[in-house]
Amino acid sequence: MAIFSQDALNPGVKKREVFGWAMYDFANSGYTTVVITAVYAAYFVGGIAQKAEWATFAWTLALSISYAIVMLTMPSIGALADMRAAKKRFLMVFTAGCVVSTAALAFTGPGTVTLAFILIVVSNTFYSYGETLTAAFLPELAKQEALGKVSGWGWSFGYFGGMLALGISLGYVIWAQGHGIPAEKFVAVTMIITAVIYGAASLVTFKLLQERAQPNPAALQTSGFKASLDQLKTTFAQAREYKDFMWLMLCAVFYQGGVMVAISIAAIYAEQVIGFKQQETMVLIFVLNLAAAGGAFAFGYFQDRVGHKFGLGITLVGWIATCIIAALTTTKGGFWYAAALAGVCMGSSQSAGRAMAGMFAPKAQLAEFYGLWGFATRLASIIGPLTYGAITWVTGGNQRIAIASTTLLFIAGLIVLTKIDVQRGQRAAASSA
Repeated sequence: MAIFSQDALNPGVKKREVFGWAMYDFANSGYTTVVITAVYAAYFVGGIAQKAEWATFAWTLALSISYAIVMLTMPSIGALADMRAAKKRFLMVFTAGCVVSTAALAFTGPGTVTLAFILIVVSNTFYSYGETLTAAFLPELAKQEALGKVSGWGWSFGYFGGMLALGISLGYVIWAQGHGIPAEKFVAVTMIITAVIYGAASLVTFKLLQERAQPNPAALQTSGFKASLDQLKTTFAQAREYKDFMWLMLCAVFYQGGVMVAISIAAIYAEQVIGFKQQETMVLIFVLNLAAAGGAFAFGYFQDRVGHKFGLGITLVGWIATCIIAALTTTKGGFWYAAALAGVCMGSSQSAGRAMAGMFAPKAQLAEFYGLWGFATRLASIIGPLTYGAITWVTGGNQRIAIASTTLLFIAGLIVLTKIDVQRGQRAAASSA
């Protein structure tokens, strides 16, 4: 069977549409790679906040505020998108918001902590909305038995978008440093590069991806936001029918918290603790993304073969090993091993979680259930990085203790994962059709 087989797709879905859907992962990966991970995070701490003791905590607080906004609003937005059959329209609006606010980061520099803080909150909020909505298209495109591999196609292809944005940015940074251009100038250009790639690549998604959902006329007779809240209350009231989806959400709260520590802290840890220089960090994150792309692609097939639950469990064990290596190593070479393992686990665990959520989500409520999934992952994104930042602040900047404590999140995720019954979750989702 071909690697990208038509047999993996639902009737009426063409490969070009899946390519369009995957292009959104390609488009938005530059934001997380350049802004959240490789460039702007370390620049915020070392350049804008001038390495103040509270700088890492301030960075994680900005991210946490954005995730709190998404956590509280995304389920209702998802329900409204389902009722209006407007996932694609909403996605376009959120994409525009993230592109504009990312470009605006070019106007920040040393001492502009408040402006940078606000723009990170705004851009990351819009990014998170878009990430959640694009995931809601997955069950419309892929068959139940192929959710893992199709999710893996998107995640793996997405990392190449991150590498494109980072690669161009890295080339420019090396050139700029060679010509004596200061960080506040070349970091600004990398923000523009990231915004342009995000906006341009997402146009392919909007051209090829179809909106297959149908509006709910009865629900639309009432106020849109009120109707979405009413539907959301109904969903929570029926939570017992979807107990495995709820267990998966709790599992995600723990393990995604650890994943978000890696995404938002990697560059800061590499430079502040291990001693990497900025362009070395960018090369490190580039290779990490390459490993993540391979991990997501290969693991998509692996999890469909061995089972999503078992596959996710393997990645969580890998994350525990990653944190231990990072906490103990004192050399750049040792940290490279941790980063490579983190890359493989990152793509695999995120792809596996998205696929399992699609298995447990009722067909008529995909955006709404992915809104609930977004609620869980954003709660995780608050707990993980904010706890890391707080531990760093309280311990006088000891990030080794903070990264070691992150293993507890992955251990908790493993424990909760044992509660999930995949077959029972699939039956519950199918019975609501």
